[in-house]
Amino acid sequence: MSDDLFLKIIQREIDADIVYETDELLAFRDINPQAPTHILIIPKEHIRTLDDLQADHAGLVGRMVLAAAEIAREQGLAQDGYRLVVNCREAGGQMVYHIHLHLLGGRQMTWPPG
Repeated sequence: MSDDLFLKIIQREIDADIVYETDELLAFRDINPQAPTHILIIPKEHIRTLDDLQADHAGLVGRMVLAAAEIAREQGLAQDGYRLVVNCREAGGQMVYHIHLHLLGGRQMTWPPG
């Protein structure tokens, strides 16, 4: 797990622009933003992919979504709207194998994403 970029951010081995933190979650600005606001919400527990989630993670995932909504309000995105994205594995666009929720906003979102 030492190659997990997000664990290094959690452990403060790598700097990040942190915008939110609890005992179990951390949120920080993406270093390669795809929108004016692009924040990643991650659990501090290492869970590689959505497929690795267990039933007892349901509350954690719910808290990730609630944190995203709170951060969106704090960032001034709630009124106009925002997008939440989770990628799973290579074909799904997952680049870091530690589950994370992308919070994107500040512009009109299109489909497909881009």
